[in-house]
Amino acid sequence: MYRMILNETSYFGTGCRKNIAVEAARRGYKKAFFVTDKDLIRFHVADKVTEVFEQNNIPYEVYSDVKANPTIANVQNGVAAFKASGADFIVALGGGSAIDTAKGIGIVANNPEFADVKSLEGVADTHNKAVPTFALPTTAGTGAEVTINYVIIDEEAQKKMVCVDPNDIPAVAIVDPELMLSMPKGLTAATGMDALTHAIESFITPGAWVMSDMFEVKAMELIAQNLKAAVDNGNDLAAREAMSQAQYIAGMGFSNVGLGIVHSMAHPLGAHYDTPHGVANALLLPYVMEYNAESPAAPKYIKIAEAMGVDTTGMTEAEGVKAAIEAVRKLSLSIGIPQKLNEIGVREEDLHQLAIDAYNDVCTGGNPRPTSIEDIEALYHKAF
Repeated sequence: MYRMILNETSYFGTGCRKNIAVEAARRGYKKAFFVTDKDLIRFHVADKVTEVFEQNNIPYEVYSDVKANPTIANVQNGVAAFKASGADFIVALGGGSAIDTAKGIGIVANNPEFADVKSLEGVADTHNKAVPTFALPTTAGTGAEVTINYVIIDEEAQKKMVCVDPNDIPAVAIVDPELMLSMPKGLTAATGMDALTHAIESFITPGAWVMSDMFEVKAMELIAQNLKAAVDNGNDLAAREAMSQAQYIAGMGFSNVGLGIVHSMAHPLGAHYDTPHGVANALLLPYVMEYNAESPAAPKYIKIAEAMGVDTTGMTEAEGVKAAIEAVRKLSLSIGIPQKLNEIGVREEDLHQLAIDAYNDVCTGGNPRPTSIEDIEALYHKAF
């Protein structure tokens, strides 16, 4: 048996953010609680959304207490602000951080028994859908606007809590590439590799099936063809649009079939060092692909290589594995992704604790090769 959960409504294309007003009117919503981050306000990206509110006489309140790796406090403060605002729907603008914060706020507001936020870790048994949320991504990477997952930092325990809950999926996804034009090169590269990691991990997870495979192969193709162009020229709207679609398509798949230990290993880096999630994934991906080549997923690597633009005619399985890993590494290098953990401030003495945290991460169960703390620690050392 397989299950697919997707948004009720999604819009794609340049300028589609105007449909916030269309959907709010159609659903009878009166006031927006606008969740975004301070940088998007400072660089006037948020203005592109507030002007839609203003042109359509939609009252709104802004909540910008959002960190790059959002915390329990960000969510709890947001719940209090949402309740005080009198809003009846949430509009989230940002990368995964703003959308994840909005998901946490929306879930707790309608399920107050989970007010401590910690109880949402893993698969939470919430009974009510989140406050209706419209999600507008400003990065082409996380797919947070179409997933049933969100990630919140427990600062006390120095840990990223992965929360999985069908009740948190945004009601409306609005994927407007114009909102992504201000992304700097480094962020474009890191978030694009995050989307590629989603596509590859969910393509080889044991839960993958015909529909998720269809999504992930298409996502890989779009990323291989457009990511470097989007990094090299941030104003290339065609490349931005292709990447905005690729990350959404990858999200459609991974949200429903799961991920693996690239994500398990990336999450502790975010919790301990505040490493940007896309950078952590991008750096670790080739090392974990090598490790997972010794698993029942190995025959699928030739499809990965093909999707990445490699001519795989006449290749053996072993050659396909090598070609897939090389293609990923080549793309990563071409857009300036760091290749070693010591380049991004990771300390060797921390690797054992990182491995314990990674092994206990909710994504570990989706890895195609059974693993252990020792194996994960060895992978960290290899990437160090």
